[in-house]
Amino acid sequence: MSAPFLWIFLPMALAGLLLFLRNQKVVLLIACLFMLFLTLSAWLLPIDTALTIGSWTFKITPSFAILGRNLTLTSADRSFLALIYGSAFFWFLPTFSLKINRPLIPLGLAITSLLVSILAVEPFLYAALIIEMAVLLSIPLLTVPGHKPAKGVIRFLIFQTLAIPFILFSGWLLAGIGANPGNLTLVQQAAIMLGLGFAFLLAIFPFNTWIPLLAEEVHPYIVGFLLWTLTTATLFFGLGFLDRYTWLRDASSLPVVLSTAGAIMVVTGGLFSAFQSHLGRIMGFAIFVETGFSLLALSQGSQVGVGIFLLLLVPRTFSLVVWALSLSILREQAPGLSLKDVKGLAHTWPFATSGLILANLALAGLPLLSGFPAHLAVWEGLARSSLPLAFWVLIGSLGLLSSAVRALASLASAPEGTTWGIRETQSQRFLVLVGLVSLFVLGLFPQWTQPLWTKLPIIFEHLGQ
Repeated sequence: MSAPFLWIFLPMALAGLLLFLRNQKVVLLIACLFMLFLTLSAWLLPIDTALTIGSWTFKITPSFAILGRNLTLTSADRSFLALIYGSAFFWFLPTFSLKINRPLIPLGLAITSLLVSILAVEPFLYAALIIEMAVLLSIPLLTVPGHKPAKGVIRFLIFQTLAIPFILFSGWLLAGIGANPGNLTLVQQAAIMLGLGFAFLLAIFPFNTWIPLLAEEVHPYIVGFLLWTLTTATLFFGLGFLDRYTWLRDASSLPVVLSTAGAIMVVTGGLFSAFQSHLGRIMGFAIFVETGFSLLALSQGSQVGVGIFLLLLVPRTFSLVVWALSLSILREQAPGLSLKDVKGLAHTWPFATSGLILANLALAGLPLLSGFPAHLAVWEGLARSSLPLAFWVLIGSLGLLSSAVRALASLASAPEGTTWGIRETQSQRFLVLVGLVSLFVLGLFPQWTQPLWTKLPIIFEHLGQ
């Protein structure tokens, strides 16, 4: 058995089978058990090493050839596989307590396997086409059959698709740079094309207009999952470029470009979120801010920057799962999710309110919560390199913090004499409570994720070594 077959093709095949099952509880059970199996297999089973169990000997080979191209996963990639499939498990598990009428689990499983293939495909540039496949596969989750696609869905598809020609054309130019590394004009053209491609993929300002629209139009849990998946895939894809091309990794202007783009995303996302009147749009801008923090982390040098970037991953995942879950629970009571619609819901939906507010505060970097240690590392690095930049990033974080305060004020304001109650189901209370505990645990004990983010850098041959 090959590693790509186990961690890419087998999940795709299972996703196809799950589409035909009607019982959603069975679909959830099968998918979650399979996610756990893939996560534990990635953590425990070595690749390209013979294993002997009694009289039975087997070996997981690293490569699989398909259509003249290779998919390769080595032992160095096992921590990445554990992270991706473990995160997918935590995204899938809460769906049994929500009313989601779209095939999130089957299509989400297929999208997750495509995310893994981005790291495995050779030649590397084919990963851009795989990202486009994941975008197209996400459209059935964002649209209702028989209805016209919403404006945010169309804009999302257009912007993500526009990125692919820029990245593929930059790959063609990069091949020319390998043959003629002294051609500065070619280097500049490749850098511009690559930058535009990733600006579209990561929704860097001003190409981020689809995020708040999508967050307002589509179910918040679906939006949270897709934005987490596609953003994570794109960031690792970008790290792959930095790892493979020395001239790009050693470019003197790279830290400036990354820090400027990251700061713009944090500031604009934070300030825009502070003035939003829709809870879904606030979550969308929070994801935008978190992408900016990832770019700021990567701007602080290869080894330190990659370490901080990886430290951001686990707290971000848990915060987004808790936020999307809490927002989905409130959506069942107030489909509009505007601040006017949710007024006073904290009195009857206290668990969902607590989850929403604390997840918002965690992504804003509030002390004692999960996002604080990684955000503190980013601020510390920025303070050493540029105090004005650190100040503006702090302004963006305060903007996101103020959105949590405004949301809390609206959720808590109710007419005098309103009685308190708990309307969440037992499963919803349990899931939100576990999520809230995880936010505090990851904030107080960030070293508990150390076995993961200290092993992740080895998937890159040059970065973080």
